[in-house]
Amino acid sequence: MARTKIPKEILKILKSITNKRAQIVIEHIIKHGRITTEELEKDYGYNHPPRAARDVREFGIPLETIRIKSKDGRNIAAYTFGDFSKIKNGRLAGRKVFSKEFKTKLFKECRGKCAICDSIFEERYLQIDHRVPYEISGDIEDFERNIKEYMLLCGSCNRAKSWSCEHCSNWCDTKLSKICNSCYWAEPLNYSHIALKEIRRTDIQWEGKEVKIYDKLKEKAKKEDNSIPSYVKHLVEKLL
Repeated sequence: MARTKIPKEILKILKSITNKRAQIVIEHIIKHGRITTEELEKDYGYNHPPRAARDVREFGIPLETIRIKSKDGRNIAAYTFGDFSKIKNGRLAGRKVFSKEFKTKLFKECRGKCAICDSIFEERYLQIDHRVPYEISGDIEDFERNIKEYMLLCGSCNRAKSWSCEHCSNWCDTKLSKICNSCYWAEPLNYSHIALKEIRRTDIQWEGKEVKIYDKLKEKAKKEDNSIPSYVKHLVEKLL
C-alpha cells in the first residue's frame, strides 16, 4: 500500500506518543500506509490486535479499520490513519494513571467481583475499566474520579467488552455516551441493548464445589446433543 504524505505538524504529534504498543502501530503505518491484524500478531507478538489499535485511538489519533485479504486468502482487518482534522489534542497525554488507592476503593466497592461475570478474583487479577469506553468519554483534565463511572473486570470479560464495543456503530460513528450508558457493557444489571443490538445476556461461572454441578450439566447437555448455553436456556424456559 502506498504511503500517505503526512504533514510535518501531524508527524510531530504522532512521534510525541511514547506508549510502546501505540508507537509500534503508528511507526508501521507511517512506513507502510497500514498495519494488519496478522502483522500485529505474527511480527509484533500481540495476541489481541484490536487492543493495540485501541491504544492509538486512546491517544486521540483517528484510525480507520478496513478489510483486506491475508496472504492465505482470509479476510482480515487492517488499520490506517483516519482524518487528521479529528485528532483529539486533549487526549495526547493518554489515559490518566489510576492510583493504587483508587483501585482498592473500587475493589472494596464491588466486593472483589468482576462486574460482568460476577466471579470473585484477587485484586491483582481485576482490571479497571471505564463504564463508558475511554474512546468515547475520554478523561477530563484535573477532575476527581467518580467511582460510579468505573468497573472492575476480569481479563476475559475485559477482552469480550473490548471486542463488542469496537464493533459497535456508536463506537465507530456517533460516539454518544448516552447510548453507552444503556448498554450491557456499562450497566450489566440495567441495560436495554448490547452494542445497539436487542440482546439479553448473562455470564455464569461455576467455581469450587459448583464445578460438579457444571460437569453434570455438561453431561446432560451432551446426551441431549445440545450445547451448554442452549441447554441452560431450555431448562430456564421449562422452569418458567
